[in-house]
Amino acid sequence: MFGGSWTVERMERTNPDETGTRGVEEHARPDGAGNRRVPASAVRAMTTFTAADEEKQRGVRRMKLTATGLLLFVALVYVLAKVASHQGAGTWADYVAAAAEAGMVGALADWFAVTALFRHPLGIPIPHTAIIPNKKDQLGISLGEFVGENFLSEDVVRQRLRTVGIGSRLGAWLAEPEHADRVTAELATALRGALRVLRDSDVQAVVGEAITRRADAREIAPGVGKMLEGIVADGGHKRAVDLIVAKAHDWLVLHGDDVMDAVQGGAPGWTPKFVDRKVGERVYKELLRFCVEMRDMPSHPARGALDRFLIDFASDLQSDTDTRARVERWKGEVLARGEVQDLIASAWTAVRAMIVSAAEDERSELRLRVRASLLSLGARMAAEPSMQNKVDRWVEDAAVHVVTTYRKEITSLITDTVASWDAGHTTRKIEAHIGRDLQFIRINGTVVGSLAGLVIYTVSRALGA
Repeated sequence: MFGGSWTVERMERTNPDETGTRGVEEHARPDGAGNRRVPASAVRAMTTFTAADEEKQRGVRRMKLTATGLLLFVALVYVLAKVASHQGAGTWADYVAAAAEAGMVGALADWFAVTALFRHPLGIPIPHTAIIPNKKDQLGISLGEFVGENFLSEDVVRQRLRTVGIGSRLGAWLAEPEHADRVTAELATALRGALRVLRDSDVQAVVGEAITRRADAREIAPGVGKMLEGIVADGGHKRAVDLIVAKAHDWLVLHGDDVMDAVQGGAPGWTPKFVDRKVGERVYKELLRFCVEMRDMPSHPARGALDRFLIDFASDLQSDTDTRARVERWKGEVLARGEVQDLIASAWTAVRAMIVSAAEDERSELRLRVRASLLSLGARMAAEPSMQNKVDRWVEDAAVHVVTTYRKEITSLITDTVASWDAGHTTRKIEAHIGRDLQFIRINGTVVGSLAGLVIYTVSRALGA
């Protein structure tokens, strides 16, 4: 009776599966106020009584029996001491009775206090009893506020992370080759997974739209003109002219007959054949001579004319309105062609295949460079305090941003989870975990009460004497 065991037994007779399931179904749904859904696993954690919980509860029962037995023992001692006192056993019986009486008072007071935490003593709804089942939600709110104020504050987070020294530890860890290999492999796996999840059609559409939109939004003529102006000023175009002239000369040497036949074929029909042949030979020789002179003479007049043309064209691209407008129209026509859009879209497929292949190959240049970069970064972080401080600040700022931005969401997880627990099961489980220690309070109350009663009775007798 004094240990509240009748209530525990009544709860045990309730089907835990039914109660647990009912609690999950009831609290896993959001309430009318729109509170977030609490995961069913969090509810089951407090509505499922495990074998370990059952063992702890048996320990609680044993301690309740011990505390209650001690109370009955001091009550028996009190009765026997009173009987002995009335029968003239002497003053010692009064001292024993006083100690036993105070022990009973202490035991009953502590029994009431311990029982009031979990239920109404003797089933009587005395105010401020059954604290845990009645104040469960308030306790959850207080716990959430406590965590938010004392664990999720900016100062606490920064101080804790600063003492950890993440920069130096991470640097020393990354500086080890086997750790760099591991990180490289994990990054390669993540990269392959991300690329395989993405649908080619979606990425191609995004890439094509981005390139087209950027090209449409920016005029290219001034940039092309400035680039062409720089190339001509540096003489970079001369190598292209040399290549073209050399290739033209080689082609003329190999296809001389074709050139002469083409010239003869374009002659009027009334001219004699030998005249057409002479004209064709003459044209071919002049073309060949022109190519040889341009190839061998850097100061050839045609080269100078080409230089002047390119300089004027570069200037028109930058300043002439009509030229710039024609270039923009040409750009739009080129981008609108299906072949160009297909080329832009297919670029993603080629890039994706190249990246996936490089990520899968342990000896690829990509993975080797990533590994070398990680080793270099680890060595710098391990050796340079400035680098360590920079990494520490990054981590601190990121953590502070998370806890300050999402503090309410984090603490509400505690509050909502506690609110979702079934009061009866929560009380039963908490009692199973801490009830054994609480029973020692009853035992201590009996012992301390007896000693206090003995001291008080002794002092009273001494003062009365």
